[in-house]
Formats: sequence, structure tokens, C-alpha cells
Amino acid sequence: MNRRFEDVAVGEELPELSIPLTRTMIVATALASRDYQDVHHDPSLAVERGSKDVFMNILTTNGLVDRYVTTWAGPAAVVKAIRIRLGAPNYPGDTMVLTGTITAKHPEDRRVEIAVRGANAIGPHVTGTVVVQLKGSGA
Repeated sequence: MNRRFEDVAVGEELPELSIPLTRTMIVATALASRDYQDVHHDPSLAVERGSKDVFMNILTTNGLVDRYVTTWAGPAAVVKAIRIRLGAPNYPGDTMVLTGTITAKHPEDRRVEIAVRGANAIGPHVTGTVVVQLKGSGA
């Protein structure tokens, strides 16, 4: 379903999305994004470098934030910007819960700003803003 600009409001909350964080997902997505840093795929080297285990890379986090917003907005939406900041690591065996709230609407070009947060058991993993252009009633 495509969200229309006219049908969304500032303050509207997006539905939560829970993402189980498996070791396979963390390793596979790091390798798929060509991030070969050992902390994302080798548990013993990750521990040696000060982490408790392997952890998710920023490219995967960015992709999950994009997926979260575009699943809500629909296939006609165009992502104009994603600005994120990482916090607590995403470790295997946890769950990240993504939430979002519409914080601004720009009628001149049907852009919507969404504050996004992804939290796990440790705390906020990712916070940021996604700007998406929605389809209009006449578009």
C-alpha cells in the first residue's frame, strides 16, 4: 500500500518492527555489504578487540532503517535522506525494535520527516531521521 502525503499527520506513529538479531544475520549482512572487519564475523577476534561478541555493522543498520520506513510508506515512496547515529551494539541473541514518528510535513514537495529509533536490551542502537517523499492524491 502506498501512503499518500494527504493521509499522514505530524505526530503519527509508525507500527513497531521487531527484528531478531541472529549470528547468521549479523555475519551474512556484514559480508554482503563487503564489510570484512573481523568484529562483524569472528567472535574470538571481536572479544580480543574488546567486544563481548560480533556485532552488527552500520551498513546493515542503515538498510534496516530504510526497510522499516519504506515498508510503511509503500513502493511509490522515494527516500531522500537517512541520517543515523549508532549507540549500543546489536549483538546476536537480542532483538532490535524499530519505532518511528512523523515529525514534519513539507507540502511543497510532499516530503515527510520521520524520527526513527531502534532499541535492543542494552539501549538505543540507532537514532535518526529519514526524509521520504510520498505520493500525493494527484500524483
